[in-house]
Amino acid sequence: MSDSSVRALLVGCGGMSGAWLGAAATLDDVEIVGLVDLDADRALARRDEYELSQAQTGTDMVRLLEELRPDVVFDCTVPEAHTHVTTTALEHGCHVLGEKPLADSMANARASLEAARKANRIYAVIQNRRYDPNIRRLRRLLDSDAIGPLTSVDADFYLGAHFGGFRAQMDHVLLLDMAIHTFDAARLISGADPVRVYCREWNSSGSWFAHGANAVAVFEMTDGIVFTYRGSWCAEGMNTTWESDWRIVGERGSVLWDGGEGIHGESVSQSGDFRSEMSPLTIPDSAPDDRIGHHTGLMREFIDRVRHGGEPETVAHDNIKSLAMVFGSIDSASEGREIAIDL
Repeated sequence: MSDSSVRALLVGCGGMSGAWLGAAATLDDVEIVGLVDLDADRALARRDEYELSQAQTGTDMVRLLEELRPDVVFDCTVPEAHTHVTTTALEHGCHVLGEKPLADSMANARASLEAARKANRIYAVIQNRRYDPNIRRLRRLLDSDAIGPLTSVDADFYLGAHFGGFRAQMDHVLLLDMAIHTFDAARLISGADPVRVYCREWNSSGSWFAHGANAVAVFEMTDGIVFTYRGSWCAEGMNTTWESDWRIVGERGSVLWDGGEGIHGESVSQSGDFRSEMSPLTIPDSAPDDRIGHHTGLMREFIDRVRHGGEPETVAHDNIKSLAMVFGSIDSASEGREIAIDL
């Protein structure tokens, strides 16, 4: 690719598109050449809000793909539309960065991956929470072998989230709409991938959701690691952060992370007859310079790989493992048994 700006077509101008357009505005080598939405007025409103006077707008994605010939498509549509938008963009020779989750089913996710393989184009997902500086500090600590090989990872997610709107009526609302963030974080923190899962899902008394606002899941991961998840979107009081509360246990110590800046840990300084003597860990005070910045950091890496080759961290053929944890949990809860993760 030449040194000129990467030309981008953004599809889907709803609420999430604001974060994408804000991130793109900080990148000098990205030009938004078009905006597509089923609602023509909404596309025009986004164009005016972000002062994209040269960008074309419309409701017909194919027409704008053929007229504008963008290098990349930013897919900000709802999950049900991801497969159509992605495969259409790939067929027109575009690289694709899509909103999470990859698709509304594993079959559709695989169809998009196959389309990307055939087109020889990058397809990645905006799993932006991997680019949080605090999870990168945590990962740097674990990479230092501070607590030895990991044995278990536990995450608690408890929020009283009064969204209203479509989420109030969704099936599997917690697992489908939120848990993928925590599941993907568990893969990053542990460095492991899912093997099996047992999940219990329910809607507690007093829930303002129609279905599945609570879930508990136990995952067998590679390398013998066990990951446990406890979550609720109708927990009033004592809420966790959006990134969950974490306990990471290794053979020689443990680390707690509150999902924000609070990272604390201890490692064995001397083994004892009953309880070992522990010493506090020195926690990294900064994240590495790469792969931080949330939407902006992720988009920057994606654009760099489009321009210079290689794959971004959130490439779809890896991120599908996080999606498989979601649908594996739903299948386990529905069937009432432990199941193998379908990768």
